[in-house]
Amino acid sequence: MSNLLVEATNYLLSNFDTFVDLLREHLILVLVAQVGAILVAVTAGILATRNERTKTWVLSSGNISQTVPPLAVIALVFPFVGIGFNSALLAMWVYALLPIITNTIAGIEDVDEGTIRAAEGMGMTDREILRQIQLPLAVPVIFAGIRTSTVMNVGTAYLAIFIGAGGLGDWVVTGIQLFNTPQILAGAIPGAILAISLDTILGIAERNLDTQTTQNGSPVAEA
Repeated sequence: MSNLLVEATNYLLSNFDTFVDLLREHLILVLVAQVGAILVAVTAGILATRNERTKTWVLSSGNISQTVPPLAVIALVFPFVGIGFNSALLAMWVYALLPIITNTIAGIEDVDEGTIRAAEGMGMTDREILRQIQLPLAVPVIFAGIRTSTVMNVGTAYLAIFIGAGGLGDWVVTGIQLFNTPQILAGAIPGAILAISLDTILGIAERNLDTQTTQNGSPVAEA
């Protein structure tokens, strides 16, 4: 195994310029898909907590998006958006929604009912309660969903090669076709490192936000 790792390292260093290009493509796919998923999923999760019917519809849509394989999504959308970056991005965006939606709903709904009633007793509106109490307290749970979704999408991005969108999957798929194990490892190991790195960065951001929320408290607690 150690010899394979050495050979994989040598392959990566020998093709470093190509590696940088593939890594950049991979990272752009992940980040753009995640930003889009966060904007839509957090909004959908918030709306779902306001209305039970909306919640059922949102969760059903999220479950469907998670169960449909990314390649199937690509097959459905590429006749309309073409082969390449846009198709891969849309598939990854769809696949990233559910963990963020479910965690947003859980984070908001798990806020202590007594805190909500106290806020209502102080005359706060539903919007003020959401913005000043529920969302700040739900941040750690929402971030946990974002972290899960991001790590999943690092792996999903490997499928982008099948529609010419690039990424580290290029080396993995080519290596499989050529029975070139060092090339496979040179494409797979950086992806694992990328997933761990992004998860760590988001974990640090989550802890910082959680600390700020704890220190600042809520209007109800301060009252």
